[in-house]
Amino acid sequence: MQQRVVYLYVLDTLADWEPGYALAELNSGRFFRKGAPTLGVKTFALSKEPVTTMGGLRVLPDLTVEEVDVRDGALLLLPGGETWLEPSHAPVLDKAREFLAAGVPVAAICGATLALAAAGILDSRPHTSNDLGFLKQVCTAYKGERFYQAQPAVTDGDLITASGTSPLEFAAQIIKRLDVFSEETLSAWYNLHKLNDSQYFFQLMRSVAQE
Repeated sequence: MQQRVVYLYVLDTLADWEPGYALAELNSGRFFRKGAPTLGVKTFALSKEPVTTMGGLRVLPDLTVEEVDVRDGALLLLPGGETWLEPSHAPVLDKAREFLAAGVPVAAICGATLALAAAGILDSRPHTSNDLGFLKQVCTAYKGERFYQAQPAVTDGDLITASGTSPLEFAAQIIKRLDVFSEETLSAWYNLHKLNDSQYFFQLMRSVAQE
């Protein structure tokens, strides 16, 4: 089976923690159900120059945005960062439109949702962000208020959005949309991280052993 690609956009000020849960599971495949597609993570940026995350990590992008190919894409993953409202990110928003038009999921969290809102991508579909009032304040062209849901994360078909304080819920909805965990595994995995209760670790191990 051909490996599908999780394309992660990397930008200066990237919020390290926001894509972390999702990346660890999608790249490792350690809890994937039997028959799930093989996934690999590739980073991309506006150029191949190193970027520095909010946590000080230097990342050398694998690809430029022009090299991202929707045909082998499993997911376009857009993490938060402090510069998303700058016009330089326009090519990435065009890539998000391309993925959505092709039926390939796009997942955006925190600052990335602001950029989607400012670009009109959230005007006609259910979504969330960090806060509706803040979203309206910083994205004056935003017209999607009636579709806003005050939830940690929201999935609408191929579009997943989340608050920056909800990386776990963000990851869970990505994993569910990509259908790479069994229902039992996803439930146990989520509860283990959310509730810090060891019973869910053993449930997780049992669910994987049954695959």
